[in-house]
Order: sequence, then C-alpha cells, then structure tokens
Amino acid sequence: MDVINEHDQEFRNGDHGPKYMFKGPKFEWGIIVVKAGDTMSGHYHEEVEETFYFTDGTPQFIVDGVATRVKPGDAFRLDAGEKHMIVNDADTDTRCVFIKVPFLPDDKVACEM
Repeated sequence: MDVINEHDQEFRNGDHGPKYMFKGPKFEWGIIVVKAGDTMSGHYHEEVEETFYFTDGTPQFIVDGVATRVKPGDAFRLDAGEKHMIVNDADTDTRCVFIKVPFLPDDKVACEM
C-alpha cells in the first residue's frame, strides 16, 4: 500500500499547474490548478487515456476544437490522440483531478489548438 497526503506535494508552478500524487507503476494521477485568466496548453497523448474530474471553477475544456463550459462535478474521459486544453476565462481558479493510464510519462505531445 502507498499513502500520500496532498499537502506534502508541490504544484509545478508554486501555487498552480499540475501536482502529481502517484506516478507509476501502472497509472499516474494528480491535481491541476489553472489560475483565473490562465490556460493549460494544448496537447495530446499518443497512447495514454486521460480522465479529468473538475471540483472547482467554470473554465472552458477544449477537446479537438470543441469547447465545453465546465461546472464542478463534470468528468471527461479522453482517448489517446484527442487534443485537449483548459482555458480558464473565469474569474476564479479552476481545480481538477487527472488520471492517466497506462503510466507512460513521456507520452505527451504539445500542439496548437
């Protein structure tokens, strides 16, 4: 068994960006905070399936060019190859949980959206 506490982990950019809770051996998951007015850049995964569960905020979640206005409680499952990004055009921070399967830490391709 592995045990971790969120408050012992750090966001990549201090108070925002991704924060990984578990990385491998079979999956990885963590928390993303996108500050009001910021964007999580567009990307896709060649082999990894990714799921997002939004707990706070009302950003636009864009998948393959289609924007959906998020509300807390929304969950999205993306197949490998689906291009995605988060545009937080709201006036409050967005927070979501992400899960990626299988664990392939280098399977991310940046893209324009």
